[in-house]
Amino acid sequence: MRRTYTPRALPAPDAGQRRDWQTIRSLLPYIWAYRGRVLFALACLIAAKLANVGVPLVFKEVIDAFTAERTPQQAALAVPLALLAAYGLLRFSMSLFTELRELVFTRVTQQAVRNIALQVFRHLHALSLRFHLERQTGGLTRDIERGTRSIGTLISYTIYSILPTLVEVGLVIGILATRYEASFAWITVGALVLYITFTVLVTNWRTQLRREVNEIDSAANSRAIDSLLNYETVKYFNNEDYEARRYDQQMQKWEAAQVKSQMSLSLLNLGQAAIIAVTVTLIMWRAAVGVTSGAMTVGDIVLVNGLLIQLYIPLNWLGVLYREIRQALTDIERMFALKAEHREIADTPDAAPLAAGPCAVRFEHVGFSYETKRQILFDVDFAIPAGGTVAVVGHSGSGKSTLSRLLFRFYDVQSGAVKVNGTDIRRLTQASLRAAIGIVPQDTVLFNESIYYNIQYGRPDAGRADVIAAAQAAHIHDFVESLPEKYDTRVGERGLKLSGGEKQRVAIARALLKNPPILIFDEATSALDSKSEKAIQDELERIAVGRTTLVIAHRLSTVMNADEILVLDQGRIVERGTHRALLERGGAYAQMWALQQQEETEQEAA
Repeated sequence: MRRTYTPRALPAPDAGQRRDWQTIRSLLPYIWAYRGRVLFALACLIAAKLANVGVPLVFKEVIDAFTAERTPQQAALAVPLALLAAYGLLRFSMSLFTELRELVFTRVTQQAVRNIALQVFRHLHALSLRFHLERQTGGLTRDIERGTRSIGTLISYTIYSILPTLVEVGLVIGILATRYEASFAWITVGALVLYITFTVLVTNWRTQLRREVNEIDSAANSRAIDSLLNYETVKYFNNEDYEARRYDQQMQKWEAAQVKSQMSLSLLNLGQAAIIAVTVTLIMWRAAVGVTSGAMTVGDIVLVNGLLIQLYIPLNWLGVLYREIRQALTDIERMFALKAEHREIADTPDAAPLAAGPCAVRFEHVGFSYETKRQILFDVDFAIPAGGTVAVVGHSGSGKSTLSRLLFRFYDVQSGAVKVNGTDIRRLTQASLRAAIGIVPQDTVLFNESIYYNIQYGRPDAGRADVIAAAQAAHIHDFVESLPEKYDTRVGERGLKLSGGEKQRVAIARALLKNPPILIFDEATSALDSKSEKAIQDELERIAVGRTTLVIAHRLSTVMNADEILVLDQGRIVERGTHRALLERGGAYAQMWALQQQEETEQEAA
């Protein structure tokens, strides 16, 4: 029965320090989970190599039987049919055991790749928003792609190539040492030591070159993806040539690094070929001397030659395999570095789930900064009673959207606390907290899937009737029905095929479908025209009834009916009260209201 393991993640790799053995130790539990298959595959491996080495031994006996001083008829009778049958059986056994090994071990390899990739994927989703804002997506996906591919490469080469090679080398040296004079074994061992030493030294030097190639490759890929994701911006400023030049600068570095890497590869191949050529020459010279002196038969020289061929082939590939395994370990090390990234936001051991039902929210003297040198919020203190609505207004950069990120616990506050139903959200499980919150963000990003998929994402188990009802409530159903493919229409990368207003309606429908007790509207109608805004605003106010609602807005006309309005300025609450009370006070809110009314009047006149 397969057991489940959770290996300890490795620390982030240091360019000057290898952690190959740590990487291998981290992979072993995934393989050992299928210990029965592993042991059977190893048994098949040894059986295949025994059969492989047995072939030249049987062939020697056949040759000696034919080359003895007999007539052709006597020679034919001297070769037992059993010997010929054994020769054919050994040949077939090599292929049989090799295929059995690969067949049995395939599931081990694929399952290990799947399990590790899934763990890295889950861990990346568990990392903080800060990590994902600072990380370039192109380089991240490239690291994961190379890492998962290299796991299969490492396991395959180790089990299918390195171990068989070691077994075969041991058997060949054993036969040479026991059947012939010691010089055969000593020449073979000396050549192996020299070959392996040369390969390791040169390959270690090449590893740094490969790392450099990988770094440049990831940087070029990140630059290309970043440019393509901002396709419209590139077009707006007519900067296609500029982007091409920036990309080509990176590719020039990649070209130079690849040429240098290839030159080092050629040097390695020539050195390996020279060692093998000298070794083969010396051993065949000793065999020829043995035949001349009568100490060895023609069958013996055929046997030595056959063993040399069997030794030559794995030796020829040993350098290639070593290079590939070193590269695979480098790539896996980088992927494991992602797995080792510190989870800035994590559930405490005693974290409890948020109880179902109405929720009251409290920001209790909250202080927060993204960076230590620049504080965003100062002593922010307010409460949203269960079923109540609080609006936060203020100029751009005042810290309004930070409130929603803190409520979702994308970040933890530095001072004070954010509480739901009187419990600090740091003592609640993140899953239960976020399940209770629905948001319509200012910048709606959609998956490159259908409109139906993007709405259903709010509650993946929702039925079609619920999805359509949410679309109708968000006033997007009629638009979707007018499209040729209706709800199956794909929205494009990040939703670029839809207008800003259409994307925002999808986001509203998605939040409605989730049906959470807490709602956040972060500039939810900012991309809509005045007519659509009025219709959507009425709908938002209707669905907010009975839910705890935080409205973050720039347009003051959208927050007039809030139970309380907070005016945020440079991270501090400078005013609070109802719409009417704030206008009567004649402070910052009243000035903002007057300015927006003037702008709307001028727009209508225009």
